[in-house]
Amino acid sequence: MTPSDVVADPWLRGWQQRLVGLLEQLSRLGARPDASRDERLRCGTLIFASVLIALLSFIWVVSLLALGDPRSAAVPAAYQVITVVGLVVLTRTRRFDIFRTTQLLVMLTFPVLLQASLGGVVASGGVVLWAIFVPLAALALLGIRRSAPWLAAFLVELVALALLDPVLSRDASDLAPAFVISLFVLNVTGVTVSAWVMLAYFVDQRARAHRALQAERERSERLLLNVLPQPIAERLKSGTGVIADHYDDVTVLFADLVGFTSHAAAIEPAELVALLDRIFSAFDRLVDEEGLEKIKTIGDAYMVAGGLPVERADHVQAVARTALAMQDQIADIAAGTGQEWLDVRIGIDTGPVVAGVIGRRKFIYDLWGDTVNTASRMESHGVPGEIQVTARVASALGPQFLAQPRGTIEVKGKGPMSTYLLRASSAEASAAPSRRRSRPR
Repeated sequence: MTPSDVVADPWLRGWQQRLVGLLEQLSRLGARPDASRDERLRCGTLIFASVLIALLSFIWVVSLLALGDPRSAAVPAAYQVITVVGLVVLTRTRRFDIFRTTQLLVMLTFPVLLQASLGGVVASGGVVLWAIFVPLAALALLGIRRSAPWLAAFLVELVALALLDPVLSRDASDLAPAFVISLFVLNVTGVTVSAWVMLAYFVDQRARAHRALQAERERSERLLLNVLPQPIAERLKSGTGVIADHYDDVTVLFADLVGFTSHAAAIEPAELVALLDRIFSAFDRLVDEEGLEKIKTIGDAYMVAGGLPVERADHVQAVARTALAMQDQIADIAAGTGQEWLDVRIGIDTGPVVAGVIGRRKFIYDLWGDTVNTASRMESHGVPGEIQVTARVASALGPQFLAQPRGTIEVKGKGPMSTYLLRASSAEASAAPSRRRSRPR
């Protein structure tokens, strides 16, 4: 059974929530104002158990007085007095540590005194069973190491009572067998209920912690996948060391909003961010639809790659379709927002790249190599509203796409290069003019 199974039933979950609410109310009697929620609930749990045992002690007091044994009745009555005084002191001092130690001591010693007073384990109905609550409560309140002495003390007194039982039973109280059996049932029931309440709180807390951890893990997973491709994220989580891969054939796209910097000065910050979010969110959807990888955004520039981290044969065509769809999206957004100046310039190249994860805190999955630089140059040396591609992209696209030769241009850092303008797929070119071409250039 998992922690989530514990609270799967709506009735049980509601009951646990009411119990935790009661414990939080009781914790106000003694928890410090600056105490954490866990500390308050621990305080409330012990107060609840102490009050519950004190109320059950009334049965002992009344029954023993009715049977003419005031000496034995004084033992549970003394526990009641000590508990009431302890609660009063707790509400005034907020010293939960004192109340906790006092309660554990009286819960440990008073069952022994009552069993000795009644004449052994049989005559008392095994009242020493109440002392079992002490190591359990200490474990819940103090942790494993600090609860060990309380467990040792309980075992010592249990052995001592077993050795002394023949002596104690010689002076056993003359109680009716039916009453002794009733006492046994009362002892077992009281200990079980008190221990159950204590453990129910910690089961609830464990379930809460598990759900919170699961939610945080899912949130972290989503955040990680927003930064890295899933295969790379899995490798990063498995701790495979430096992540660096060489790919022989990858298509890289750079898109840049034309004139965005100059127009941004006249736009309110909130409107500017909302516009960028709308544009890049639309681009993200297009990239996801084609199964490509968004690499990063830099200001108003957008970078995409196809063919990694999972290799595919049609990465050039997938990137080309995305570029054409980006033009349509920009046209729609420009018309919908009234920002008629809005336009995009796109550059594409294909070839070998190196990909890897860099950074330790704000890591990023990035690409390096001549293909990346050339794709960037295709964008920066391109024509507003056009998709400029290299000769190797035009060659790889195939007959289903229309790439119009632009001629040879001088490219910074590369020299003269033959470039092409990707107008549309061949099917679109044979149909009516695309709406991406309907806007004036």
